[in-house]
Amino acid sequence: MELKKYKKKRITPQGWKEITLAEVFNTSSGATPLSTEASYYENGTIPWINSGELASPYIYDTTNFISQAGFENSSTEIYPIDTVLVAMYGATAGKASLLKMEACTNQAICAILPNKDYSSTFLKYSIDTLYDHLVGLSSGSARDNLSQAELKKLKLIMPPTKNEQNKLVSILASIDRKIELNQAINQNLEAMAKQLYDYWFVQFDFPNEEGKPYKSSGGEMVWNEELKREIPALWETKEVADIANVYNGATPSTVDELNYGGDIVWITPKDLSDQKQKFIYQGERNISQVGYDSCSTHLLPSNTILMSSRAPIGLLAIAKNELCTNQGFKSFVPKYRNIAIYLYYYLQYHLRQIEQLGAGTTFKEVSREDIIKFPVLKPSDNILDLWEERVSAFNDKQLEIQKENENLTKQRDELLPLLMNGQVSVNSDLSDD
Repeated sequence: MELKKYKKKRITPQGWKEITLAEVFNTSSGATPLSTEASYYENGTIPWINSGELASPYIYDTTNFISQAGFENSSTEIYPIDTVLVAMYGATAGKASLLKMEACTNQAICAILPNKDYSSTFLKYSIDTLYDHLVGLSSGSARDNLSQAELKKLKLIMPPTKNEQNKLVSILASIDRKIELNQAINQNLEAMAKQLYDYWFVQFDFPNEEGKPYKSSGGEMVWNEELKREIPALWETKEVADIANVYNGATPSTVDELNYGGDIVWITPKDLSDQKQKFIYQGERNISQVGYDSCSTHLLPSNTILMSSRAPIGLLAIAKNELCTNQGFKSFVPKYRNIAIYLYYYLQYHLRQIEQLGAGTTFKEVSREDIIKFPVLKPSDNILDLWEERVSAFNDKQLEIQKENENLTKQRDELLPLLMNGQVSVNSDLSDD
């Protein structure tokens, strides 16, 4: 349906111009150095972007690098700042990002090189408006797959000058910068929480009665045979079943439309993988009371820990309202008020061991019977109370920021087509940085 909309003749606003991408921009694509040649990657210093990184609107850094030898022995090339990168296939197909560093790319990316007379930022957002069309191309037949040649054919409308183009998209860029800043804050808060967990519950240097690090200050440690390590005296080993009720989920019949579209939040592993957030309170699809009553899913309270138990094992999130799940989860309802956040990080820290519990031929799945017997180190209540108090402040701020970013994303997505089609304009005062 979206593809048909794109094919309809668009109205060019007065004073704007229509261009074909190839008329004013040069394009290129990258390459992948031979993956079996270790010297092409070891101690690499040349940034190398893959298509999976194009989920972000701007690219400032990367974790992937190739060596000079890898660069010289492949057809990839270094692209300048303000190159627009478009993913041609893979999970991010159709996504566009603006390169804010010099870097090269793999072959799944089309690079649209900057033109001094045009705004690369405007171009990036203009391509964003065509996302559904590009996804349609990338999911078509082999002949119609999204390619550099197809991208060159794109027809775009834009204001006549670079200054006008930049002014028009300034508000979108400002929103995206705010979203990125919020994401960085949340990442820092999460890093702090993980560091505190490691310090207290792995190194056992939680504050003793004098406020000093317990183990480093000579706190009593005792050997625990089940965990095969020393643990603080007075701490206990429990099973998951001792500290949480564990529930499976279920899926109402998809044949009956009456099972869906209600007001009961229903979560699938895809919701966790798509959202990539610490907290979950809405999925892609709700179910109705009829759908809920027709299957064995269970309504779970706020602060339940959701863990995907198959395809894949180990996606984690904390529920922030009542919800239920499909059969792809084991959900942990804490029995004690001070254990929820600790359990979230404990499961996260022990995911590798939990994954090893998985069984199955088509895909591995962790059973409820196995997970309820999984050993859990339970700290003393006073330490759990102190942990909960300190980390709750992080969690509250992270949740506030997560919701703010959802609202900002909604505003940006609503403004995007209106601005890029000339239906609304930006006040000059608002366009100033």
